[in-house]
Amino acid sequence: MKPSIAFFDFDGTITRKDTLFEIIRYQKGVASLYIGLILLSPALILFKLKLVSNQKIKQLILQYFFRNTPENVFRERCADFCRERLPTLVRDSALNAIRQHLAKGHQVNVVTASAQEWVAPWCESVGIGCIGTRLEVKDARITGRIYGVNCNGEEKVNRIREQFDLSRFDEVHAYGDTSGDQPMLKMATFGYFRRF
Repeated sequence: MKPSIAFFDFDGTITRKDTLFEIIRYQKGVASLYIGLILLSPALILFKLKLVSNQKIKQLILQYFFRNTPENVFRERCADFCRERLPTLVRDSALNAIRQHLAKGHQVNVVTASAQEWVAPWCESVGIGCIGTRLEVKDARITGRIYGVNCNGEEKVNRIREQFDLSRFDEVHAYGDTSGDQPMLKMATFGYFRRF
């Protein structure tokens, strides 16, 4: 019998909040977060009007808050966030579902548009894999740019297929909560929309 595998979206599926703004709040403070959002509000309005892409707005936000941060400092703060703040954002029902898949011997992976830096340490602590958006690093500093393509929509499926030969699995489970998860849900044997 072939093994089974499960893929979970992160923000809004496993967590109750979008972690992009939570990692900014954690690393930069509440005042800096709101000042930044005010300064970025023209671009955020254009994004809401669908005149700016998801990848572009994310890069603008990341560049504003994190550009030129030393990579080692950024990673350390992300690990601290995963240990100290992230557990309070996780839905118990989602964590229970992950544990049930693991108990059945299934492989489990998070597939997220959030950066791997602030999701992977939590995934490691739970014993699951992480596929996420990759951030560009130059001269050992975060540039704020996305390396490649934002891990959302069809890119979630592309990244999954890069890493896994799905024909080797008997069942593919996928969990998501937005339109950006639909390609992943359609790819699965069992797709669960807003399950938690």
